Amino acid sequence: MTKPQKILVFQQKGSGEPKIAGLRKYGEGLYHIEVFSIDEPLPAVLDDTWEYLPDRIEADLVLDYLKHPDLSEDLAKKCAALHIPVVASGKKVKVPGVYIPPTCCGLPKPGRLGLYEERFGAPEIDVVLENGRILRVSVRRGAPCGATWEAAKKIEGWRVEKAAVRYGLEVQYFCAADPSGWDPLYGKSPVHFAGHIHKKAMAKALERCGVAVEALDDGEAFESTHDLCV
Repeated sequence: MTKPQKILVFQQKGSGEPKIAGLRKYGEGLYHIEVFSIDEPLPAVLDDTWEYLPDRIEADLVLDYLKHPDLSEDLAKKCAALHIPVVASGKKVKVPGVYIPPTCCGLPKPGRLGLYEERFGAPEIDVVLENGRILRVSVRRGAPCGATWEAAKKIEGWRVEKAAVRYGLEVQYFCAADPSGWDPLYGKSPVHFAGHIHKKAMAKALERCGVAVEALDDGEAFESTHDLCV
C-alpha cells in the first residue's frame, strides 16, 4: 500500500479552501493534508515574517496559496533550506525548488513532487465516444480545485466537433483562479489560461480517438476512425 504523501498547505483568509477541498475530494486517499492558515490583517510590507510563519516545517510538499508576497518569499526560502519542494502557482518567487506555473493546472511533471504531480497539474483526460458524441470523460490528472473533473461531467453528451471549445468554457466556470489577474507573458488571465489548457487536453483526447482536431475550433466537419474509443 502506498504511503500517503504529506502535504502542508499555506493560506490566508481561506484563499486555498477551494483547492484544499479538491485535493481531498479527488486525491483518492493519496495525501495527508495539513493546513496552516494566517487570518489576521497584515501590513503591505513585512520586514520580518517570523511571527507569522512556523518555526518548523515538516512535509513532503508545500503548497503556497498565500496572498502576501513577503510571506511567499520567506516561506520559499525556509523550504529551500529544508529541501522541501514548493508549488506556488502564479507567484513571482525565484527560489530553487519552487515551482511557479501560471495556474495550478499549468503545472508539468518536474519529477520532484511525488504523488502530487501524478494526480494534479496540467490536465490529462481520456474520452469514450458514441455516435459522434462524448459518452464519458475519464480524468487521469487535473486542477486541484476540481475544475477538470467538474467540467468533465458537463461535457458528456456534447457532439465531438464542439467538445474541445465547450470543455474549455466549462472549466472557466469552475476555475478557482482570480479572473482579474493578467499574465503579460501568456497574454491571458489565469481563468482564460485554464480554459485554454483544458481545451487542448480535450483536443488531444479526441485525436487519440481518431477525431480530426484541426476542425474543432470552427465546428466544421470532422472525421473519426471509430465510434467507440477509450
